[in-house]
Amino acid sequence: MKAEYRNDLSMDPSGFVLLSDFVPSIIQEIRYYSTYNFIGDRIDGYEEPCALLTIEAARALKSAANELFVKGYRLKVFDAYRPACSVRHFVLWGIEDQDTRMKPYFYPDLDKQVLFEEGYIAKQSSHSRGSAIDLTFLDMKTGKELDMGSPFDLFSEVSHPDYKAITEEQYENRMLLQKAMVRNGFEPIFCEWWHFMLKNEPYPDTYFEFPVSSRYLRK
Repeated sequence: MKAEYRNDLSMDPSGFVLLSDFVPSIIQEIRYYSTYNFIGDRIDGYEEPCALLTIEAARALKSAANELFVKGYRLKVFDAYRPACSVRHFVLWGIEDQDTRMKPYFYPDLDKQVLFEEGYIAKQSSHSRGSAIDLTFLDMKTGKELDMGSPFDLFSEVSHPDYKAITEEQYENRMLLQKAMVRNGFEPIFCEWWHFMLKNEPYPDTYFEFPVSSRYLRK
């Protein structure tokens, strides 16, 4: 497997903000800062467990969060901006076929070698352009996440947004999240109910390299 990267990588964080500054109510569980992810290690480039986004994406997400908040729901983010070096970490892990320790939790029915061709992991990620986000939401009355039919980063057909072999409630929960995000300028993808990308992203041809850390943001 040969990784392919564009040459237009940027270290300029001036168009980015801390998501919590725009959406103070958002819950953050940044999985790639932790070891509970499909690789099992903290991912390169994650220096702080915080979510960064372009200003435009953060504004749009604030509108989506407000819409859901008045209905009694609170957003929870798993990943937002992802440095290009983090994606390279994914690709190198894909080449090393001996490491499958997290397979039972994240890709139990697939061989890791097919995760790229099936679209679950990209050699270049929209997250590295700064306007994509992985998230779910919870019910503020119970404090619990809504049941979406599969957990975040489960690489399986059951995680496809339009997968119908789940309960009616689980499917309705997916659509409630998706409709709120789409109404506020985001687009879903075919294989992950949790992934959304700003439709009119400000940097459609630029991939960023600076680490995930509030220290890199310009005040």
